[in-house]
Amino acid sequence: MESEDRYYLAALAHSPGAGSRLLQQLMGHFPSARAVWQAGAESLVLQGKLTSGQAQRLALFCRKQPHLPEQLAVDCQRAGVRLCAIGQQEYPYILKEIFDPPPVLFYRGELQPQAERIAMVGARRFTPYGEGIALELGEWLASAGITVVSGAARGIDTAAHKGALKSGRTVAVLGCGVDVAYPAENRRLLAQIVEAGGVVISEYGPGTQPLPAFFPARNRIISGLSRGTVVVEAASRSGSLITAQLALNEGRDVFAVPGSIYSATSQGCHQLIQQGAKLVQCPDDILEEYGLVAPPKPRKVRRFTPAERQVWQVLSFERPLSLDEIIQSLPDGEMSNLAFILLQMELKGLVIENELHAYRRAERE
Repeated sequence: MESEDRYYLAALAHSPGAGSRLLQQLMGHFPSARAVWQAGAESLVLQGKLTSGQAQRLALFCRKQPHLPEQLAVDCQRAGVRLCAIGQQEYPYILKEIFDPPPVLFYRGELQPQAERIAMVGARRFTPYGEGIALELGEWLASAGITVVSGAARGIDTAAHKGALKSGRTVAVLGCGVDVAYPAENRRLLAQIVEAGGVVISEYGPGTQPLPAFFPARNRIISGLSRGTVVVEAASRSGSLITAQLALNEGRDVFAVPGSIYSATSQGCHQLIQQGAKLVQCPDDILEEYGLVAPPKPRKVRRFTPAERQVWQVLSFERPLSLDEIIQSLPDGEMSNLAFILLQMELKGLVIENELHAYRRAERE
């Protein structure tokens, strides 16, 4: 496909009702996307085998926005965004296999079409347990050469990306333009993904703002890029379960991390396990499915002051403690400069503070 023709295909994909299967049908009957764009309704019916209604809607869209292909090219150049069409070599081969592959991908970074990928998704409102698991799994999967795919949403998605960045590559699939940071606090994270050799992907053109309808469609790309999907914390009704179901529909693997039977954020994972998803207790439960082994994780040497060691010993990985709870758990029941000590430990990467100003260990023992 010629470079210019990609933008005509992208413009056609913006037409309401012009899904990937309809566009594939048209591309099988016309010599180029540009020819489709310039065809009238009568030609679309005769050559493209569209219904009269489909042809009229598409032809009207093209007439109303005659300069859309050129505008998309200008927008991409201005935003530093690249475009890949489904017929090109750099288009990920595994994504072509799904029922409804996106006709084009807008992206920043490196696509690496042959990469081995695993998706990781989960709750936006996560627990420290879920966050820790996502960070750990992301790091270990990436260290084994797996590219971790997620949606850059708040919560588990963000943790999965951050974990993967510690040791390898990750892919963020957005429900908006790749030049739009959503959520806004992940602007730096998206830049880091590109800087680390990963890629930020969307089927939506530059400047497209996030709309609720875009996210379910985005989920099919997350699962479609991946050999398997791991769910880390999901309520019984969760968008993460949609992604898992899409993976199952395409014959891909589904994994789920169990949690407490009393935790609402784990009910969706337990449902998946009951339905046959593979239970994940450690990274090897995923890697062994693909004949992969993560390299040994070097044991970190932790250096504590005597006061820091006292605080460390009362903290855990699973349950954050407030300042009052930490003080009550200390042997002497007091520590005048506790807030300063915790700040120093946070800067060393020893502890994590959550939004409620409670603290937990940054890693398992």
